[in-house]
Amino acid sequence: MGAKAVANANADGYTLLFTPAAPLVTAPLIYRNLGYDPFKSFTPVAMIFSTPQMLVVTPSLPVDSMAQLASYAIANPGKVSFASPGFATQPHLLGEMFRLATGANIVHVPYKGAQQALTDLMTGQVQMFFDTVALFLPHVQAGKVKPLAIADDLRSDQLPAVPTTAESGFPTLKAAFWASIVAPTGTPADVVDKLNQSINKILRSPELDASLARFNAKPKIGSPPDFAKFWRAETENGSMS
Repeated sequence: MGAKAVANANADGYTLLFTPAAPLVTAPLIYRNLGYDPFKSFTPVAMIFSTPQMLVVTPSLPVDSMAQLASYAIANPGKVSFASPGFATQPHLLGEMFRLATGANIVHVPYKGAQQALTDLMTGQVQMFFDTVALFLPHVQAGKVKPLAIADDLRSDQLPAVPTTAESGFPTLKAAFWASIVAPTGTPADVVDKLNQSINKILRSPELDASLARFNAKPKIGSPPDFAKFWRAETENGSMS
């Protein structure tokens, strides 16, 4: 609803959409009547931040690596379930990619949001869950969930002992939660550039960098064309998934 409202707003630079990937990337792939076309309705302004996805399992599961998880799931068909905060979310797609990569018979359990999924993971109602490092970090530190891998090229500064998915033998299982700002199509280029420059100035501030780092998130500084290229690539990856 928010995306549709911005798509139909005056293109004067005063109405913007602060959004994660879903309304721009995955929603168009699964819904027929969104009320907007991301690439036609919006112009990219700036990326804000990204934080990598991560794979964790319930502590009672007798595995300590992705390879062990794959072996266990294959040996116990239908007995391993993976949570997601909803259909076509990044965690859902990563779970399906793991299933395809291993050939394991694992069961998708969608929730209406991440919190109930996390609660059921900690109590063993579901066995595995991909979501952001930011969501899992305090629960990993408390020993309530077991970390297996970071779905990124680099390890997490907060969890340096946890390997990446590539190091674990699954180089294609990479994804990050990201946020951005777009404006209605037709917003003047000089207005978009001014907004981009102002946003990037804020993203370069030590205060914001330190705040994002607490959630294992990193500022994404770049131009509107940089964002447009990234957005296109994410859409292509989503359609292939």
